[in-house]
Amino acid sequence: MSTKPPEGDRIAKVIARAGIASRREAERLIEAGRVTVNGVKITRAALNVTPADKVVVDGRALEAPEPARLWLYHKPTGLVTTNRDEQGRATIYDDLPADLPRVMSVGRLDLNSEGLLLLTNDGGLKRKLELPSTGWLRRYRVRVNGRPTDATFEPLRKGLTVDGERFQGMMVSLDRQQGANAWITVSIREGKNREIRRAMEAVGLSVNRLIRVSYGPFQLGQLKPGEVEEIRPRVLRDQLGMPQEPEVEKAAKPLRPQRPKPQRRRRTT
Repeated sequence: MSTKPPEGDRIAKVIARAGIASRREAERLIEAGRVTVNGVKITRAALNVTPADKVVVDGRALEAPEPARLWLYHKPTGLVTTNRDEQGRATIYDDLPADLPRVMSVGRLDLNSEGLLLLTNDGGLKRKLELPSTGWLRRYRVRVNGRPTDATFEPLRKGLTVDGERFQGMMVSLDRQQGANAWITVSIREGKNREIRRAMEAVGLSVNRLIRVSYGPFQLGQLKPGEVEEIRPRVLRDQLGMPQEPEVEKAAKPLRPQRPKPQRRRRTT
């Protein structure tokens, strides 16, 4: 005898789709007793809801989900990719333009890494772009201390195991030697924690600069550190199969960071 599956979607998924929080963050909100459904406080995420249910988070009723949107952000060094940092360090959310809606990062860049970080208001889109099955190539310009040759990178191309963790083969090319440092281009599809830094250490190289220049079809381009630029709905439709909104598309214009940046020396690479 078959059992009819419950109607609707998991509540954490619904909250994430509304742009309130990621699915994992939504589960924590639920466990903390900050969510009610039809006037009843819930503490477990194992619940399906439909549009007929009234979901309230922190005293505010959940509105219909906004269309999925995606932004390019040039993350500077020295910022943590998280909402809050236990050590009190500055986060990307301290840097983002004040008029940007609530967004979540697609993956992360560590404290000392810079370059392209995708931001979205939609939890479902965030998960889709982070899935290994999406298989998008992430390309980095990396400066290492040392004098590598092309043969140095052969173990990285074949894939190697570091501290018991297996890294897939990387695409690595030596661009040029600059004094005691070398610039290389690295492309990966996984993006595990500090993957490139750890892999370089395994072949005797120390990374002293790491810049992500592309994530799948999206490019850092001329975006300056701290700037944000929204992807046009038409591009989302073409690249991700997202539905096109009926509104007239506006020309993409970079948004400036909300706090002034110190003058940076011109990069010589």
